[in-house]
Amino acid sequence: ALGKPTDADLRSWYFERYVSHLPKNEELVLFNRSWYNRAGVERVMGFCSRRQLEEFMHSVPRFEHMVVDAGTRLLKYYLDISKDEQKARLADRKHDPLKQWKSSPIDDVAVKHWDAYTQARDAMLLGTHTAAAPWHIVRTDSKRHARLNLMRDILSRLPYGGRNKQIPPPDREIVF
Repeated sequence: ALGKPTDADLRSWYFERYVSHLPKNEELVLFNRSWYNRAGVERVMGFCSRRQLEEFMHSVPRFEHMVVDAGTRLLKYYLDISKDEQKARLADRKHDPLKQWKSSPIDDVAVKHWDAYTQARDAMLLGTHTAAAPWHIVRTDSKRHARLNLMRDILSRLPYGGRNKQIPPPDREIVF
């Protein structure tokens, strides 16, 4: 995940911050949240205006289409978690000294805004799921199963040398 935007970032084209991080030929880049912060956290927490959100929702499918047309394979995964599991993980972060670094002030209000985040998620998925860059949902209440199936799904979608045909396909109850 990129850090907090600078004043210059806030005055620039929204996607500009991300373009320099896109993969070069034969690179793999993983974004944690990526440009979708605008449709989730920024929307729910009031960090962007309604106009900025509308512009984002209008622009993101076009931006992603340009990225794909330029030859980048774009895989979008939404990691979905139940409210009870999220509460448990956030509580664990607060009390486990090895996980406290993951905590943020946003975490404290995240569960309070569960319904707003759910509405934002649904609008984001519906408004930005395209043939060029479709969404894949991963059920993550079981971290182990989510991780294994996410890796299987990524490996099944990418061409690479020495590919092992014996890798089992992802469980479509977990990644769909």
